[in-house]
Amino acid sequence: MTDLIDNDLPESEENEIFDNNQNDVSAIPGAAEENKPDDNRQWFVIHCYSGYENKVRKNLEQRIDTMGMKDKIFDVVIPTQEEIEVRDGKRRTVERHVFPGYVLVNMILEEDSWFVVRNTPGVTGFVGMGDEPTPLRPEEVASILRRMENEAPTFKVTYKPGDRVRIVDGPFNDFRGVVDEIYMDRSKIRVMVNFFGRETPVELDFLQVEKA
Repeated sequence: MTDLIDNDLPESEENEIFDNNQNDVSAIPGAAEENKPDDNRQWFVIHCYSGYENKVRKNLEQRIDTMGMKDKIFDVVIPTQEEIEVRDGKRRTVERHVFPGYVLVNMILEEDSWFVVRNTPGVTGFVGMGDEPTPLRPEEVASILRRMENEAPTFKVTYKPGDRVRIVDGPFNDFRGVVDEIYMDRSKIRVMVNFFGRETPVELDFLQVEKA
């Protein structure tokens, strides 16, 4: 399902991705090795409250260590994407959770490993049909990992068309104007500046302006 790599899905639709358990994206080389017939390890999705993903991962990793489950629970992954927030001419890099409320676990599903994961503080359950956890298919895992590794950082800006801003860098430094258009794909912004009595469009980088 190409929805797995759609950046603009609302959280409610992101939740349906895992519940439907479908994906048509081709696997990257080697991704299927984790689910080869002679290896019972698979990737499962566990659900937790949104905002508690990091805490759940920490809790689970501690339980894996203290309960001696390293031979059955191998990896705990939170799908994230780098986001650059631009505010008042300054940039801050943060990690945004791609699927809020979900954590991926690579494990051999047996009664004891299921118990360790299911009873980890913060975990509300496995994603699956009824009470049966449903593993992700190799191509689903591949598309998620590819999304995490290959996508360029996204930008988040605090201004919108119609906002008044001040230019803080470049030839028009300290000029004030109004945001006319934002080009997210190019990390550019067009500002209408009053220059010698005329409204003049000026194209700038995100970091060259701040709210007036």
